[in-house]
Amino acid sequence: MNLTVRSAGWRYVALTGLRWLPIGLSIPVTVLLAQSRGLTLSEIGLVFVAHSLVALVLELPTGGLADAIGRRPVLVISGVLQICGLLVLAAATNLMMFAVAFSLVGAGRALDSGPLESWYVDAVHELSTGTDVTPGLSRASVADGLALSAGAVLGGVLPALAAGGSTPLAVPILVGAALGVVNLVAVLVLVTPSGAQAGVRTRTLLRRSVREVPKIVRDTVQLATRDQALRLLLIITFLAGMVLSTLELLGPLRFSDLAGSRTDGTAVFGVVMAVSFGGAAVGSALAPVSRRAAKGSVALATAALLVLCAVALVGIALAPTAVLAGLAYAAFYLWNGAGWPLRKQVLHSRVDSSMRSTTVSASSFALMLGGIAGSLLLPLLVEQTSLTAGFATTAAVLLVSAGLSLRLPRADSAQTASAGRRARWFPRSRDGARVDLPHDGQVAVELTFAAEPSIPGRRHGAEREQDDH
Repeated sequence: MNLTVRSAGWRYVALTGLRWLPIGLSIPVTVLLAQSRGLTLSEIGLVFVAHSLVALVLELPTGGLADAIGRRPVLVISGVLQICGLLVLAAATNLMMFAVAFSLVGAGRALDSGPLESWYVDAVHELSTGTDVTPGLSRASVADGLALSAGAVLGGVLPALAAGGSTPLAVPILVGAALGVVNLVAVLVLVTPSGAQAGVRTRTLLRRSVREVPKIVRDTVQLATRDQALRLLLIITFLAGMVLSTLELLGPLRFSDLAGSRTDGTAVFGVVMAVSFGGAAVGSALAPVSRRAAKGSVALATAALLVLCAVALVGIALAPTAVLAGLAYAAFYLWNGAGWPLRKQVLHSRVDSSMRSTTVSASSFALMLGGIAGSLLLPLLVEQTSLTAGFATTAAVLLVSAGLSLRLPRADSAQTASAGRRARWFPRSRDGARVDLPHDGQVAVELTFAAEPSIPGRRHGAEREQDDH
């Protein structure tokens, strides 16, 4: 079948859905599966850290791999790693096996953070120069959300259809691995070969990518020290990473307690996550409304939204029923989704195009480090106290973030570092390929680190925009 602009679009949308459906299946059961097989909450936090560290370490060094060997081979390697990770996860019985499983999935996520989107953009432009790829990217974003939501519901229901014990909790993971095989076959059939750089050795490109890591760390430190607003944003983003990782760990346990069993808890949590993904999308759309309500002040709007997020967390901790806790959970995603675009607006207003990708790297770097810190520290607190204390501490972290947000500048008064001198900037995908946009304009194309929380491949609604959307 000959590739056309239209067929490239539906291939991209279909592959995006297949990519995220297994992840959605794992969301309701991962924490409870580990707990049912003897891991303590702090040990579960450690395996989350393993996932985050592997993804963090490999994200940049592997960024040039698709340039060397092509997008399809990288997607195949990524798919194999994730299938192996899910199979090990389903069979894991101790801390080491869970850590290996999460590390394999983390390596797979680091590899596939950009090649599929880059393949689609380049394929369309090769077929028809200047064609607008925005509709295809938008449809893929919808497929992303629908796949995560459908997977979360299905992943919650499947264990409830089986008998007791820990084995039913592994069923969604095994189904996810099977869908991973389907995705692998689809990649081999639907993704046409492209992206390899002729005459450039793989080792050379990987060495070049590794050399970029110290530069990004150095530039991150320089950005944080030279500009107070950027420094505040990085601190707020770090704290957000702590909050989100804590929610990943404590959310399934809370709904398991409210439902009375792990299997019933997964069913409830799957539905809650599906609704919450929708809430995050609605929240992102409401970001301009919240800013207008704050009379144009991003500082006031983000602070108020963070306070509402803190109230939602308290609601999750104190709700007497799963329904009320679920509403509070979805409310958190709604308010969190509304706050991210506003803070990103301030971030982009502080730099010119020459520093934009480094700034986004710094933000994603801070989010991942915050997630690692949260996964390490909050489980220890909960083990010594209670789930309620863990949620209360996380709410306090959000209140600190709200206080810091009040010191942010108004985005409409902040000027870029090179106002009137915008450089000609060609964005590049995460695997290094240039992306020629169909038209100029102030387009916030973002790259480098994937801001992915620790449950294998899972992301939190609004911060998807710091990944591949």
